[in-house]
Amino acid sequence: MKSSFLTMMFAVLFATSSCARAQTNQKPSRPEPSVSETPDTVAASTVYITSDISPKGLMAVYEALGREATGKVAVKLSTGEPGGHNFLQPSLIRDLVQRVNGTIVECNTAYGGGRSNTAAHLRAAEEHGFTAIAEVDIMDAEGETRLPVEGGRHIDYDIVGSHYTGYDFTVVLSHFKGHAMAGFGGAIKNISIGIASANGKRWIHSAGTSTTSWGNPSQEDFLETMAEAAKAVADHCGDNILYISVANNLSVDCDCDSSPADPQMGDIGILASLDPVALDKACTDLVRSSEDHGKIHLIERIDSRQGMHTLDYAEQIGLGSQQYELVRID
Repeated sequence: MKSSFLTMMFAVLFATSSCARAQTNQKPSRPEPSVSETPDTVAASTVYITSDISPKGLMAVYEALGREATGKVAVKLSTGEPGGHNFLQPSLIRDLVQRVNGTIVECNTAYGGGRSNTAAHLRAAEEHGFTAIAEVDIMDAEGETRLPVEGGRHIDYDIVGSHYTGYDFTVVLSHFKGHAMAGFGGAIKNISIGIASANGKRWIHSAGTSTTSWGNPSQEDFLETMAEAAKAVADHCGDNILYISVANNLSVDCDCDSSPADPQMGDIGILASLDPVALDKACTDLVRSSEDHGKIHLIERIDSRQGMHTLDYAEQIGLGSQQYELVRID
């Protein structure tokens, strides 16, 4: 009896040991997480990247997305404040803009400067070379319209240029860089404040309390309102939108600055995704993981303005995901 009991215990211990070894040696059931994934991630958005910052590289990331811009196409970019010099150059974007037969679209600014009214804004676009490559439409030249915000807590609607709803497809062509108020400017800022009319910009900056002043909201409320406005645009477009960000001339300042600081770190590349949250997260991750010591200035700008809160909240309200797979196409 004693012998049988010992034999049974040995068998149990052997089986348990074998199971433990099998679990230790077992291959993972899914790929290792990407730079932005967590172990609980089920699915991740795809972000494409090329280090080739050229018309050819820009076309390559567009084609990698597999989503053709068709119909009447709006190409949303920053025309750049007069005096600035870091904005995307027409020579870089011309081939893509003309490939999609796009119209460059903008809205007037909500601050005094060289783009606060339509005539001045068109003059700046011409001086910066954009009217030479495509038609330029200042979308709030004739008024504004509202887009509903679903799931927000600061605003129930976004206020955009009235011309915007006349477009069938939007190519969001952003210059990724720092920003004095938002910490960084990328895809989310480009479709929120960028597509907002002048009144809409004040609506966002004031966290939905005014269209005549910027108000004095908390930083978190401002950033969350920006994400809500971006979601209104994304929801309006459905699948008729894509996002490309050029991470070059990485100044701590935005292209809305007439005297931006010179970049203090090297260029990264061109990134593209169908998910604006994943795209912005990938850009910020690549800044942080760069071996360029000059990155400390841009990181300080992002973190001192709580810039990553925009992505946390955008993910929370369903604009996109911070989990992504980075695919190099070089």
